[in-house]
Amino acid sequence: MHLLSVWLHILAATVWIGGMLFLVLVLLPVVRRPEYREHASRLVSLTGIRFREVGWVCLALLVVTGFLNLWFRGYGWRAFTTLGFWQSQFGTILGIKLLLVTVILGLAAWHDFRIGPKATAAWRDDPASAEARRLRAMASRFGRLNLLLALVVVALAAALVRGGLF
Repeated sequence: MHLLSVWLHILAATVWIGGMLFLVLVLLPVVRRPEYREHASRLVSLTGIRFREVGWVCLALLVVTGFLNLWFRGYGWRAFTTLGFWQSQFGTILGIKLLLVTVILGLAAWHDFRIGPKATAAWRDDPASAEARRLRAMASRFGRLNLLLALVVVALAAALVRGGLF
């Protein structure tokens, strides 16, 4: 069961982060080309909606399997209530990772359910408007920040399983 949980955790992280990288490195540069501009807002909107569904399943799997993986490694709820645990190198790294995961969840929710839909609607209605450009820039910043934080979380995860940062 532990191996299955670790595998699901890695798979969910791969799909979620890979999807964000696909959006930033593949989809968005393609739809910026002049020959695709008339379809860009619709394509980005549909892709974003689909990825939102996949992404939230991945995030839920990451949270559940993350706690399962800790439990399989012998860290039950009792460990989280002791100051000594959080002062250890493992506990400190885990604490930073959990804090960043919480921030990621908040940013993802804000991006996926507030800024992203507003940005795509404004882009669809009047692509050249100042409001559409402002909202798209804001959505882009939120998405890129979430990607950067996710990559930091992966580095922290590697540190946890390797026994520390150094």
